Amino acid sequence: MWYYAARRILMSIPIALGVTVVCYALVLLAPGDPIQSLLPPDASPEDAAYLRKVYGFDKPIPIQYLLWLQRALSGDLGISLQTNRPVMLEVLNALSNTFVISVGAVLLAFSLAFILGTIAAYHIGKPADRIATGVAVVGVSVPNYWLGIVLVIVFAVKLGVLPATGMGTSGSASFSIFDWNQAKYAVLPILTMSLVPLGIIMRTTRSAVAEVLNNDFVQMLRAKGLGPLAVLRHAIWNALPQVLTVMGLQLGYLVGGSILVETIFTWPGTGFLMSKAILTRDVPVLQGAILVLSLTFVTINLMVDLLQTAVDPRIKRA
Repeated sequence: MWYYAARRILMSIPIALGVTVVCYALVLLAPGDPIQSLLPPDASPEDAAYLRKVYGFDKPIPIQYLLWLQRALSGDLGISLQTNRPVMLEVLNALSNTFVISVGAVLLAFSLAFILGTIAAYHIGKPADRIATGVAVVGVSVPNYWLGIVLVIVFAVKLGVLPATGMGTSGSASFSIFDWNQAKYAVLPILTMSLVPLGIIMRTTRSAVAEVLNNDFVQMLRAKGLGPLAVLRHAIWNALPQVLTVMGLQLGYLVGGSILVETIFTWPGTGFLMSKAILTRDVPVLQGAILVLSLTFVTINLMVDLLQTAVDPRIKRA
């Protein structure tokens, strides 16, 4: 177990370095000049050259990358071009807000998907299976941004029972998930983000559990007199590693792919932060947000791999 964990951690290091190269290069290849967004229309070329020197954009790109990587390894992602605040502080504050709705979507989608997928697998071809399959198809077919707009129209505009945008009357500074006056602002974003993973994980759970239920050892368990619940428990345990893989990927997608949902609901998370950075060409913020989200995704995958090993010891031999 410890040898496998150490090997997986060492394998994550070159992946993380590759992530830094990609996120730095992609941002620099985007059109537009970040310095021009800071200058007034009547600024002289000397002013532009001075700002480029101040922010380090006058150096060759490989040197810029190495200096940025050196600072990033020490926890310094630079200063925002628009707010003059440390990028790390802005990204971590936004990431904590993203985790609020991501964790809520995870708890809702994963629990419902696992329960409905298991029920569908145990009743293949029956009405319960058809209903669960229909829900899964809707989940993987409906775009989350479209669903978010529909939920705003229904629950905020027509019914007026939930707020449409924002993160509470006082913003993220006083947000508490245990206070309904604040938590109600997270309901629509959570519902919107949970639909896609609900459909994907439900289909995966149904397929994995149904495959295990058709194995010979399950027939042997039934022949020995085990009840339906005991047989189903064995099937779920054997299908769990495959389901955990998909759950880990979906958790990473929820954390890193929330830009459209957060923009629709004006939720001050990493997605909303990146959308503002793209519009204003705030390169340090954009690079820092992409780096932190990418490393978060790598970390989640590593944790899922280690959890799979704990659930299924056979993985350690791979």
